[in-house]
Amino acid sequence: MDLPAIEEYKPRLAEAKDVARVHFCVPDVESQTTEAHLIAAGSTLTLADALEKGEIKNGFALVRPPGHHSMRVVHGNRGFCNINNMAIMVEYLRSKYGHKKIAVIDTDVHHGDGTQEIFWHDPDVLCLSFHQDGHTLYPGSGFVNEMGGPQALARTLNVPLPPGTTDEGIHYVLDNLILPILDDFKPDLVLNSAGQDNHYTDPLANMRFSANGYARLNEKLAPDLCVLEGGYAVETALPYVNTGIIQAMAGLDYSHVKEPDFVPGRFVQSAEMKHEIEHTVSQVQKIWEQREEMVEEALEGLGDFYRRKRRIFYDTDMINENQEEVVRLCPDCAGYMTILTSAQRGYGILNSAFCVSIPRGACSSCREDAAEEYAEHLDDKRVGYVLMQDKDRDKFKFYNNGTRTEKGY
Repeated sequence: MDLPAIEEYKPRLAEAKDVARVHFCVPDVESQTTEAHLIAAGSTLTLADALEKGEIKNGFALVRPPGHHSMRVVHGNRGFCNINNMAIMVEYLRSKYGHKKIAVIDTDVHHGDGTQEIFWHDPDVLCLSFHQDGHTLYPGSGFVNEMGGPQALARTLNVPLPPGTTDEGIHYVLDNLILPILDDFKPDLVLNSAGQDNHYTDPLANMRFSANGYARLNEKLAPDLCVLEGGYAVETALPYVNTGIIQAMAGLDYSHVKEPDFVPGRFVQSAEMKHEIEHTVSQVQKIWEQREEMVEEALEGLGDFYRRKRRIFYDTDMINENQEEVVRLCPDCAGYMTILTSAQRGYGILNSAFCVSIPRGACSSCREDAAEEYAEHLDDKRVGYVLMQDKDRDKFKFYNNGTRTEKGY
């Protein structure tokens, strides 16, 4: 960190409002976060400010706890994540600096299901994740057919890779899929959820990526900002991968960065594995090329609202959540969203809430209907809490139906 091309910043704590801009924390932000979570999220905001002020050309938030398994609604911890550092940074950049189109490239070995879910209905955020095949690894998702909501189809793209994928396979995905799509999408910013558990020594996965491969990926991707996600080989991987990434971002020579036990040619990709990766890339390319037609077809016959029911498991806290999500398919704006959620640990209800989200640029009709939905559920004994995000005005409300008290951020 003492090289002249590298500057180190001190972190700050994210505010409750920064978290509420992304998450419906049940019952509130304070109940679902610790100082460590707010430092991790706040660190990303410190770098976002530095980038926008022109103090840095790019930045890497070396933070823990990670965040990319944390979804829009938060009842507890899942996949070591309570709040989503990347999503908090995305919404901060959009709210404070007016960025519209942002690309999030998730290179963690585990599918970034939380980031995907948060931006599922947002056509202006491209979420592209490559990861070990969900049939073989937590969280068991991230398949090619997960493409986003009807108004944002193909803005979520997933590239599941077979266990044992090497530098060769991952760079094939980068060169033949990710970089061409970014050229086409033309985002204001490229952000990288830089998980490091694709490394060949990571104890929680089965991939064969090297520190040099990570550094070359970063050099090619050239992200504006990176956020550390997973990576659990703290002695055999993280020191080398982090050093390689930092040097690549700083434009320094990283060729000397390699693991003590690494031997060139140690990991060879089979012809079968190469064919599987090429086939998956071809599938995702086709989805991207047909994205406009897919949206038109998906919206036909849906009416005024899109609905889906979901069950979400919090593996860390052993919580089962049931959700019913409704999105208004508005012709004049992105449409407001409601989520009815209940969480259960064992045989008892842990918490329940009714959540309302008003999008940026909301039309008057959606704003009025969303406000009415919020008001109708105040003092509704069927739910414990009523929460509202007003992203258009950057205002957030938390109402406790038990105590009949409201607080805002």
